[in-house]
Amino acid sequence: MRKTTTAFHRDLVRWFRKNRRSFPWRSRRTPYRVWISELMLQQTRADTAVPYFNRFMKRFPSLRALARAPRQDVLKLWEGLGYYARARNAQDAARFVIEHHRGVFPRTREGLLSLPGIGEYSAAAIGSLALGLDLAVVDGNVIRVLSRVMAYGGDITSSAAKKKFQQWADAFILPGRAGLSNESVMELGALVCTPRNPRCGECPLWKVCKAFARGNPERYPLKKKKAKVPHKIVGAGVVVGRGGKVLIAQRKETSMLGGLWEFPGGTRERGETMPECIRRELMEELGIDTEVGPRLIVVHHAYSHFTIDLHAHWARIVKGRPCAIHCMDFAWVSPKSLRRYPFSAADLKIIDAIERSGLVRRRVSAKMLP
Repeated sequence: MRKTTTAFHRDLVRWFRKNRRSFPWRSRRTPYRVWISELMLQQTRADTAVPYFNRFMKRFPSLRALARAPRQDVLKLWEGLGYYARARNAQDAARFVIEHHRGVFPRTREGLLSLPGIGEYSAAAIGSLALGLDLAVVDGNVIRVLSRVMAYGGDITSSAAKKKFQQWADAFILPGRAGLSNESVMELGALVCTPRNPRCGECPLWKVCKAFARGNPERYPLKKKKAKVPHKIVGAGVVVGRGGKVLIAQRKETSMLGGLWEFPGGTRERGETMPECIRRELMEELGIDTEVGPRLIVVHHAYSHFTIDLHAHWARIVKGRPCAIHCMDFAWVSPKSLRRYPFSAADLKIIDAIERSGLVRRRVSAKMLP
Protein backbone atom coordinates (compact mmCIF):
# COMPACT_ATOMS: atom_id res chain seq x y z
CA MET A 1 0.00 0.00 0.00
CA ARG A 2 2.93 2.32 0.73
CA LYS A 3 4.27 2.00 -2.82
CA THR A 4 0.82 2.71 -4.22
CA THR A 5 0.43 5.79 -2.05
CA THR A 6 3.85 7.05 -3.13
CA ALA A 7 2.94 6.52 -6.78
CA PHE A 8 -0.22 8.59 -6.36
CA HIS A 9 1.59 11.34 -4.45
CA ARG A 10 4.69 11.57 -6.62
CA ASP A 11 4.42 9.90 -10.03
CA LEU A 12 0.79 10.77 -10.76
CA VAL A 13 1.14 14.40 -9.65
CA ARG A 14 4.30 14.78 -11.75
CA TRP A 15 2.43 13.36 -14.76
CA PHE A 16 -0.51 15.69 -14.19
CA ARG A 17 1.63 18.82 -14.00
CA LYS A 18 3.13 17.89 -17.36
CA ASN A 19 -0.07 16.78 -19.13
CA ARG A 20 -2.90 18.78 -17.58
CA ARG A 21 -5.35 20.34 -20.02
CA SER A 22 -6.19 24.03 -20.00
CA PHE A 23 -9.79 24.77 -19.00
CA PRO A 24 -11.35 28.10 -18.02
CA TRP A 25 -12.47 26.79 -14.63
CA ARG A 26 -8.87 26.02 -13.71
CA SER A 27 -8.08 29.73 -13.49
CA ARG A 28 -9.36 32.27 -10.96
CA ARG A 29 -10.70 29.52 -8.76
CA THR A 30 -13.49 30.52 -6.43
CA PRO A 31 -16.09 28.29 -4.77
CA TYR A 32 -18.67 29.68 -7.21
CA ARG A 33 -16.65 28.98 -10.37
CA VAL A 34 -15.62 25.51 -9.19
CA TRP A 35 -19.20 24.69 -8.23
CA ILE A 36 -20.69 25.72 -11.60
CA SER A 37 -17.99 23.87 -13.52
CA GLU A 38 -18.51 20.68 -11.51
CA LEU A 39 -22.27 20.85 -12.05
CA MET A 40 -21.69 21.17 -15.79
CA LEU A 41 -19.12 18.39 -15.89
CA GLN A 42 -21.51 15.88 -14.35
CA GLN A 43 -22.75 13.76 -17.29
CA THR A 44 -20.97 16.09 -19.76
CA ARG A 45 -17.59 15.89 -21.52
CA ALA A 46 -15.15 18.63 -20.54
CA ASP A 47 -14.70 19.92 -24.10
CA THR A 48 -18.47 20.20 -24.46
CA ALA A 49 -18.79 22.10 -21.18
CA VAL A 50 -16.23 24.82 -22.05
CA PRO A 51 -18.46 27.11 -24.17
CA TYR A 52 -21.36 26.65 -21.74
CA PHE A 53 -19.15 27.61 -18.81
CA ASN A 54 -17.81 30.69 -20.58
CA ARG A 55 -21.30 31.90 -21.54
CA PHE A 56 -22.63 31.19 -18.06
CA MET A 57 -19.83 33.12 -16.35
CA LYS A 58 -20.25 36.05 -18.72
CA ARG A 59 -23.98 36.28 -17.98
CA PHE A 60 -23.78 35.32 -14.29
CA PRO A 61 -20.28 36.32 -13.11
CA SER A 62 -21.14 36.04 -9.43
CA LEU A 63 -23.32 34.16 -6.99
CA ARG A 64 -25.54 37.22 -6.59
CA ALA A 65 -25.98 37.59 -10.35
CA LEU A 66 -27.17 33.99 -10.58
CA ALA A 67 -29.46 34.34 -7.57
CA ARG A 68 -31.18 37.44 -8.97
CA ALA A 69 -31.59 36.19 -12.56
CA PRO A 70 -34.94 35.12 -14.02
CA ARG A 71 -35.22 31.32 -13.98
CA GLN A 72 -35.85 31.27 -17.73
CA ASP A 73 -32.51 33.00 -18.40
CA VAL A 74 -30.71 30.35 -16.36
CA LEU A 75 -32.43 27.49 -18.16
CA LYS A 76 -31.81 29.08 -21.56
CA LEU A 77 -28.06 29.21 -20.94
CA TRP A 78 -28.21 25.58 -19.79
CA GLU A 79 -30.11 24.55 -22.93
CA GLY A 80 -28.45 21.54 -24.57
CA LEU A 81 -26.49 20.40 -21.50
CA GLY A 82 -29.37 18.24 -20.26
CA TYR A 83 -30.10 17.22 -16.68
CA TYR A 84 -31.80 20.55 -16.13
CA ALA A 85 -32.32 19.95 -12.42
CA ARG A 86 -28.66 20.94 -12.12
CA ALA A 87 -29.48 24.45 -13.36
CA ARG A 88 -32.48 24.79 -11.07
CA ASN A 89 -30.51 23.48 -8.10
CA ALA A 90 -27.69 25.90 -8.88
CA GLN A 91 -29.96 28.90 -8.68
CA ASP A 92 -31.76 27.58 -5.60
CA ALA A 93 -28.42 27.05 -3.85
CA ALA A 94 -27.22 30.52 -4.87
CA ARG A 95 -30.33 32.07 -3.33
CA PHE A 96 -29.85 29.93 -0.21
CA VAL A 97 -26.26 31.10 0.22
CA ILE A 98 -27.33 34.74 -0.20
CA GLU A 99 -30.16 34.37 2.30
CA HIS A 100 -28.55 32.15 4.93
CA HIS A 101 -24.79 32.70 4.55
CA ARG A 102 -24.58 36.37 3.53
CA GLY A 103 -23.42 35.39 0.06
CA VAL A 104 -20.36 33.45 1.23
CA PHE A 105 -19.99 29.69 0.65
CA PRO A 106 -19.65 27.63 3.83
CA ARG A 107 -16.06 26.59 4.44
CA THR A 108 -16.73 23.16 5.89
CA ARG A 109 -17.87 19.86 4.38
CA GLU A 110 -20.99 19.88 6.53
CA GLY A 111 -21.82 23.43 5.54
CA LEU A 112 -21.43 22.68 1.85
CA LEU A 113 -23.64 19.60 2.16
CA SER A 114 -26.36 21.76 3.68
CA LEU A 115 -26.81 23.64 0.39
CA PRO A 116 -29.62 22.58 -2.01
CA GLY A 117 -28.45 20.17 -4.69
CA ILE A 118 -24.92 19.72 -3.31
CA GLY A 119 -23.97 16.14 -2.48
CA GLU A 120 -20.75 14.41 -1.44
CA TYR A 121 -19.05 14.79 -4.82
CA SER A 122 -19.76 18.50 -5.27
CA ALA A 123 -18.86 19.24 -1.65
CA ALA A 124 -15.53 17.44 -2.07
CA ALA A 125 -14.80 19.23 -5.34
CA ILE A 126 -15.59 22.71 -4.01
CA GLY A 127 -13.88 22.02 -0.70
CA SER A 128 -10.66 20.63 -2.17
CA LEU A 129 -10.28 22.84 -5.24
CA ALA A 130 -11.39 26.20 -3.84
CA LEU A 131 -11.22 25.99 -0.04
CA GLY A 132 -8.17 23.84 0.60
CA LEU A 133 -10.08 21.11 2.46
CA ASP A 134 -8.70 17.56 2.52
CA LEU A 135 -11.67 15.97 0.77
CA ALA A 136 -11.35 13.25 -1.90
CA VAL A 137 -13.73 13.23 -4.87
CA VAL A 138 -15.10 9.98 -6.25
CA ASP A 139 -16.53 10.15 -9.77
CA GLY A 140 -16.58 7.79 -12.72
CA ASN A 141 -12.97 8.50 -13.69
CA VAL A 142 -11.74 8.01 -10.13
CA ILE A 143 -13.66 4.74 -9.75
CA ARG A 144 -12.21 3.42 -13.00
CA VAL A 145 -8.63 4.26 -12.01
CA LEU A 146 -8.97 2.85 -8.50
CA SER A 147 -10.77 -0.30 -9.62
CA ARG A 148 -7.88 -1.07 -11.97
CA VAL A 149 -5.05 -0.12 -9.64
CA MET A 150 -6.59 -2.23 -6.88
CA ALA A 151 -8.09 -4.89 -9.25
CA TYR A 152 -11.41 -4.57 -7.49
CA GLY A 153 -13.55 -7.49 -8.59
CA GLY A 154 -16.86 -6.56 -6.99
CA ASP A 155 -19.86 -4.79 -8.45
CA ILE A 156 -18.94 -1.10 -8.36
CA THR A 157 -22.57 -0.03 -8.00
CA SER A 158 -22.97 -1.73 -4.59
CA SER A 159 -22.96 0.27 -1.36
CA ALA A 160 -19.95 -1.73 -0.15
CA ALA A 161 -18.00 -0.75 -3.28
CA LYS A 162 -18.87 2.94 -2.91
CA LYS A 163 -17.58 2.86 0.65
CA LYS A 164 -14.39 1.07 -0.43
CA PHE A 165 -13.63 3.54 -3.24
CA GLN A 166 -14.12 6.48 -0.89
CA GLN A 167 -11.69 4.90 1.59
CA TRP A 168 -9.07 4.41 -1.14
CA ALA A 169 -9.57 7.90 -2.51
CA ASP A 170 -9.18 9.35 0.99
CA ALA A 171 -5.99 7.34 1.53
CA PHE A 172 -4.34 8.48 -1.71
CA ILE A 173 -4.84 12.25 -1.48
CA LEU A 174 -1.89 14.48 -0.66
CA PRO A 175 -2.42 16.04 2.78
CA GLY A 176 -2.92 19.76 2.28
CA ARG A 177 -3.05 19.33 -1.53
CA ALA A 178 -6.28 17.39 -2.00
CA GLY A 179 -7.32 19.52 -4.97
CA LEU A 180 -4.13 18.63 -6.82
CA SER A 181 -4.59 14.93 -6.02
CA ASN A 182 -8.23 14.93 -7.12
CA GLU A 183 -7.51 16.62 -10.44
CA SER A 184 -4.59 14.29 -11.13
CA VAL A 185 -6.70 11.14 -10.76
CA MET A 186 -9.63 12.55 -12.76
CA GLU A 187 -7.29 13.71 -15.54
CA LEU A 188 -5.63 10.30 -15.69
CA GLY A 189 -9.04 8.66 -16.07
CA ALA A 190 -10.03 11.08 -18.82
CA LEU A 191 -6.83 10.89 -20.87
CA VAL A 192 -5.06 7.58 -20.18
CA CYS A 193 -7.08 5.14 -18.07
CA THR A 194 -10.02 5.29 -20.47
CA PRO A 195 -12.95 2.85 -20.54
CA ARG A 196 -11.76 1.27 -23.78
CA ASN A 197 -8.19 0.77 -24.96
CA PRO A 198 -6.43 2.33 -21.95
CA ARG A 199 -2.94 3.60 -22.77
CA CYS A 200 -1.15 1.68 -20.04
CA GLY A 201 2.26 2.41 -21.53
CA GLU A 202 1.75 6.11 -20.73
CA CYS A 203 0.34 5.58 -17.24
CA PRO A 204 2.40 6.83 -14.27
CA LEU A 205 0.74 4.21 -12.07
CA TRP A 206 1.55 1.14 -14.15
CA LYS A 207 4.11 -0.18 -11.65
CA VAL A 208 1.48 -0.42 -8.90
CA CYS A 209 -1.55 -1.28 -11.07
CA LYS A 210 -2.77 -4.79 -10.28
CA ALA A 211 -5.03 -4.95 -13.33
CA PHE A 212 -2.08 -4.14 -15.59
CA ALA A 213 0.02 -6.80 -13.84
CA ARG A 214 -2.72 -9.32 -14.55
CA GLY A 215 -2.84 -8.29 -18.19
CA ASN A 216 -6.54 -7.43 -18.29
CA PRO A 217 -7.17 -3.78 -17.29
CA GLU A 218 -10.30 -3.51 -19.43
CA ARG A 219 -11.95 -6.17 -17.25
CA TYR A 220 -12.31 -3.48 -14.62
CA PRO A 221 -14.48 -1.92 -13.37
CA LEU A 222 -17.19 -4.56 -13.10
CA LYS A 223 -20.81 -3.50 -13.52
CA LYS A 224 -24.08 -5.32 -13.47
CA LYS A 225 -25.65 -5.72 -16.87
CA LYS A 226 -28.04 -2.88 -17.46
CA ALA A 227 -31.70 -3.67 -17.77
CA LYS A 228 -33.31 -3.03 -21.13
CA VAL A 229 -34.07 0.65 -21.50
CA PRO A 230 -37.80 1.41 -21.90
CA HIS A 231 -38.92 2.98 -25.16
CA LYS A 232 -41.85 5.38 -25.40
CA ILE A 233 -43.90 6.66 -28.32
CA VAL A 234 -44.77 10.28 -27.73
CA GLY A 235 -46.92 12.75 -29.63
CA ALA A 236 -46.67 16.55 -29.73
CA GLY A 237 -48.90 19.14 -31.34
CA VAL A 238 -47.50 22.09 -33.23
CA VAL A 239 -50.64 24.17 -32.80
CA VAL A 240 -50.75 27.13 -35.20
CA GLY A 241 -53.05 30.06 -34.48
CA ARG A 242 -53.69 33.55 -35.75
CA GLY A 243 -50.84 35.21 -37.55
CA GLY A 244 -48.92 31.95 -37.68
CA LYS A 245 -48.13 31.98 -33.97
CA VAL A 246 -47.37 28.63 -32.33
CA LEU A 247 -48.68 27.41 -28.98
CA ILE A 248 -46.07 26.24 -26.47
CA ALA A 249 -46.44 25.03 -22.88
CA GLN A 250 -44.11 25.27 -19.90
CA ARG A 251 -43.41 22.13 -17.90
CA LYS A 252 -43.98 22.17 -14.15
CA GLU A 253 -40.79 22.64 -12.13
CA THR A 254 -41.44 19.38 -10.27
CA SER A 255 -41.54 17.34 -13.47
CA MET A 256 -38.75 16.03 -15.67
CA LEU A 257 -37.27 18.93 -17.69
CA GLY A 258 -39.02 21.22 -15.23
CA GLY A 259 -39.26 24.85 -16.26
CA LEU A 260 -38.50 24.19 -19.91
CA TRP A 261 -40.96 24.90 -22.71
CA GLU A 262 -42.30 22.27 -25.08
CA PHE A 263 -44.74 21.57 -27.85
CA PRO A 264 -47.59 20.11 -25.79
CA GLY A 265 -48.30 16.40 -25.92
CA GLY A 266 -47.53 13.15 -24.16
CA THR A 267 -47.16 9.39 -24.32
CA ARG A 268 -49.41 7.42 -26.68
CA GLU A 269 -51.71 4.97 -24.97
CA ARG A 270 -52.39 1.43 -26.15
CA GLY A 271 -54.68 1.32 -29.20
CA GLU A 272 -54.43 5.04 -29.99
CA THR A 273 -53.46 6.50 -33.32
CA MET A 274 -50.99 9.34 -33.12
CA PRO A 275 -53.60 12.03 -33.96
CA GLU A 276 -55.85 10.59 -31.23
CA CYS A 277 -52.98 10.70 -28.75
CA ILE A 278 -52.14 14.31 -29.52
CA ARG A 279 -55.77 15.42 -29.42
CA ARG A 280 -56.29 13.75 -26.01
CA GLU A 281 -53.07 15.13 -24.55
CA LEU A 282 -53.83 18.70 -25.65
CA MET A 283 -57.29 18.47 -24.09
CA GLU A 284 -55.87 17.12 -20.81
CA GLU A 285 -52.96 19.55 -20.68
CA LEU A 286 -54.51 22.76 -22.03
CA GLY A 287 -58.25 22.16 -22.27
CA ILE A 288 -58.47 22.61 -26.03
CA ASP A 289 -60.13 20.51 -28.70
CA THR A 290 -57.91 20.27 -31.75
CA GLU A 291 -57.85 19.02 -35.29
CA VAL A 292 -54.57 17.17 -35.78
CA GLY A 293 -53.06 17.41 -39.24
CA PRO A 294 -50.04 16.01 -41.09
CA ARG A 295 -46.87 14.87 -39.39
CA LEU A 296 -44.07 17.43 -39.28
CA ILE A 297 -41.20 15.29 -37.97
CA VAL A 298 -40.31 12.24 -35.90
CA VAL A 299 -37.52 12.88 -33.39
CA HIS A 300 -35.54 9.97 -31.97
CA HIS A 301 -34.03 10.89 -28.60
CA ALA A 302 -32.36 9.09 -25.70
CA TYR A 303 -32.62 10.16 -22.08
CA SER A 304 -30.69 8.58 -19.22
CA HIS A 305 -33.35 5.98 -18.39
CA PHE A 306 -35.47 5.66 -21.54
CA THR A 307 -35.68 6.49 -25.22
CA ILE A 308 -38.47 8.12 -27.21
CA ASP A 309 -39.83 8.52 -30.69
CA LEU A 310 -41.43 11.96 -30.63
CA HIS A 311 -44.01 12.44 -33.40
CA ALA A 312 -44.77 16.12 -34.00
CA HIS A 313 -47.94 16.91 -35.99
CA TRP A 314 -49.41 20.17 -37.15
CA ALA A 315 -52.64 21.03 -35.37
CA ARG A 316 -55.21 23.78 -34.95
CA ILE A 317 -57.78 24.58 -32.27
CA VAL A 318 -61.42 23.91 -33.18
CA LYS A 319 -62.91 24.60 -29.78
CA GLY A 320 -61.85 26.21 -26.51
CA ARG A 321 -59.09 28.48 -25.32
CA PRO A 322 -55.83 27.27 -23.78
CA CYS A 323 -55.52 27.23 -20.02
CA ALA A 324 -52.72 25.84 -17.86
CA ILE A 325 -54.26 22.62 -16.50
CA HIS A 326 -51.33 20.19 -16.39
CA CYS A 327 -48.56 22.66 -17.21
CA MET A 328 -47.11 25.71 -15.48
CA ASP A 329 -47.87 28.21 -18.24
CA PHE A 330 -48.49 28.56 -21.98
CA ALA A 331 -47.71 31.14 -24.64
CA TRP A 332 -48.48 31.99 -28.25
CA VAL A 333 -45.13 32.67 -29.90
CA SER A 334 -44.14 33.73 -33.40
CA PRO A 335 -41.93 31.11 -35.07
CA LYS A 336 -39.07 33.62 -35.21
CA SER A 337 -39.19 34.02 -31.43
CA LEU A 338 -39.27 30.36 -30.43
CA ARG A 339 -35.54 30.17 -29.78
CA ARG A 340 -35.80 32.85 -27.10
CA TYR A 341 -37.34 30.20 -24.84
CA PRO A 342 -35.46 27.29 -23.23
CA PHE A 343 -36.40 23.96 -24.86
CA SER A 344 -35.13 20.40 -24.53
CA ALA A 345 -32.91 18.93 -27.24
CA ALA A 346 -35.84 16.96 -28.69
CA ASP A 347 -38.06 20.03 -28.97
CA LEU A 348 -35.24 22.02 -30.55
CA LYS A 349 -35.33 19.55 -33.44
CA ILE A 350 -39.02 20.31 -33.86
CA ILE A 351 -38.12 24.01 -34.07
CA ASP A 352 -35.59 23.12 -36.77
CA ALA A 353 -38.37 21.39 -38.70
CA ILE A 354 -40.72 24.35 -38.27
CA GLU A 355 -38.06 26.65 -39.69
CA ARG A 356 -37.48 24.33 -42.63
CA SER A 357 -41.22 24.26 -43.31
CA GLY A 358 -41.25 27.94 -44.20
CA LEU A 359 -43.60 28.96 -41.39
CA VAL A 360 -40.99 31.38 -40.10
CA ARG A 361 -40.80 33.22 -43.41
CA ARG A 362 -44.49 33.69 -44.05
CA ARG A 363 -47.56 34.65 -42.11
CA VAL A 364 -50.16 31.92 -42.23
CA SER A 365 -53.54 31.37 -40.69
CA ALA A 366 -54.64 28.19 -38.95
CA LYS A 367 -56.51 27.20 -42.11
CA MET A 368 -53.31 27.27 -44.16
CA LEU A 369 -51.44 24.52 -42.28
CA PRO A 370 -48.92 22.59 -44.41
